[in-house]
Amino acid sequence: MSEYQFVTIWKINSTLEKVWDELYHSEEWPTWWKGVISVDKLAQGDDNGVGSVSRYTWQSRLPYKLTFDMRATRVEPMSLLEGVAFGDLDGNGIWHFSTDGPVTIARYDWNVSTTKWWMNILAPIAKPLFKWNHNVIMNWGAEGLAKRLNANVVVARET
Repeated sequence: MSEYQFVTIWKINSTLEKVWDELYHSEEWPTWWKGVISVDKLAQGDDNGVGSVSRYTWQSRLPYKLTFDMRATRVEPMSLLEGVAFGDLDGNGIWHFSTDGPVTIARYDWNVSTTKWWMNILAPIAKPLFKWNHNVIMNWGAEGLAKRLNANVVVARET
């Protein structure tokens, strides 16, 4: 398996509550996040959503789809969402939420390995393309979220 580590930071002129609400309710992502084809709830969690499992299917500019399940492992309202992914990607993701004046900062750390045989074979030469593809999807998310909240993206940065 090939490993990837991504950090995405969105700074949006909107309230923490609104940004949290949109990212927490991922079943709504396909309505505003280009590239999210579907989100299906497979299992309910506790009152905060810990233990819930959702299946995500994504597609960007490259001609392939990725599908993986995500189990919520930690939820701290207005502060943190963490989960473990398994499927076409295995690993973990964590959203951190904070504010700087009127700006909400949503930082996503995504540490995953690919499980598709063809992605692993191509990884030595295609890693930059896979990274670009990830960044496209995340930029679409920042733009879609800002539009949905009638806000501006101050910064959308990937590393």
